[in-house]
Amino acid sequence: MNVYDSARMADVLSPEGYVETKVADDADLVILNTCHIREKAAEKVYSELGRLRDSKDGGKMIAVAGCVAQAEGDEILRRAPYVDLVVGPQSYHRLPALIADSALDKKSAKSSRVVDTEFPAESKFDFLPKANVNGPSAFLTIQEGCDKFCAFCVVPYTRGAEYSRPMHAVLDEAKQLVEDGVVDITLLGQNVNSYHGDESGLSGLIWKLSEIGGLERIRYTTSHPRDMDDQLIAAHRDIPELMPYLHLPVQSGSDAILARMNRQHVAEDYLDIIEKLKMARPDLALSSDFIVGHPGETEEDFAATLALIETVGYAQAYSFKYSKRPGTPASDMDDQVPEDIKSERLARLQGLLNQQQITFNNNFVGERIPVLFDRRGKLPDQLAGRSPYMQAVHVTCMDPIQADAMFGKVVTVEITGAHANSLSASVIKENGFAVVGAMEAASA
Repeated sequence: MNVYDSARMADVLSPEGYVETKVADDADLVILNTCHIREKAAEKVYSELGRLRDSKDGGKMIAVAGCVAQAEGDEILRRAPYVDLVVGPQSYHRLPALIADSALDKKSAKSSRVVDTEFPAESKFDFLPKANVNGPSAFLTIQEGCDKFCAFCVVPYTRGAEYSRPMHAVLDEAKQLVEDGVVDITLLGQNVNSYHGDESGLSGLIWKLSEIGGLERIRYTTSHPRDMDDQLIAAHRDIPELMPYLHLPVQSGSDAILARMNRQHVAEDYLDIIEKLKMARPDLALSSDFIVGHPGETEEDFAATLALIETVGYAQAYSFKYSKRPGTPASDMDDQVPEDIKSERLARLQGLLNQQQITFNNNFVGERIPVLFDRRGKLPDQLAGRSPYMQAVHVTCMDPIQADAMFGKVVTVEITGAHANSLSASVIKENGFAVVGAMEAASA
């Protein structure tokens, strides 16, 4: 979602004459779009601000946007008084006016620092210009905010209450993206499967999207088990455009910890959903989030999480040590887990998850799968894309003309190698492309 928001901020500023630069020293305006989900992410903001301070001249402006801006507001100005603008994630459509206000303050010798962390009554989506498309894949935010109030999570306080965009607005934006060359759309939301922009919910939206000619791939993230209804599960069975990949965070396999987290489900509920999903779509690849060392977690609780992972089998996952977020219920719990225990448990958990991911990837060696090539690789002559199962796939194209012909296309490839975070492949003759050699080492 932050990637999407950053792109939309650039779209908002484009009519004002701003163009993007990859070099901060060359910029007239630097915007840090921030995440507040973990303490380390927030501290990185201040570290980066310190580096920017050294390069700031009289004309350069520095803005902090996103969830850290929303959560800390004036505190950012106290710790980094050289910041000109602090703007929350619900107000970035106001950027041109806020920048103008800051510039006027400078001219009048008043305080040039502006803070806007309100939750405006109007939807920012009603004021955003047409999105600029930079490739065949695009993000599309359909839902924001959260009403779940998990004990560890700051999102309800930084993103606000759940809000779903009207279905007609989502469909209009999706059609525009497809007209501009997008063939792969990922629907975004803090609780994307709680989408209620229409009475038919997320499954109804996906059905409507699947009817858009030229849209070949649909994904959505991030989901909550409580909102995984039978209609959405059936969509995974019945809609070919809906890719066989699902990110469904569980956080813990212990019922006691799930209760302390206020997840409002138990491990058995989650496993029942997984069973239904696999019956609907047997080849479905699963991903999840795990928090290790939540307050009160015992070795027995942690063992329950490992057991759940063994039962499900994940294609990939995200895992983190619990991090206190100010103002959340878990931050005030007495039974905090020592840091060394959290680190040791995280190492064990990640070892198991990494083993499962490698096993999943190894199963594709020798198989032929369709890959959407949507970006250039990290190495010369390399083209990269995604499998239906969200794996990164790389091929080496010795002919630049061939690479250009494949870019933005779904091409069937043969998987020749599996790596920890990616697959290497070769293109087969039946596609009408010349055979290209597989990468020797394609570690993403």
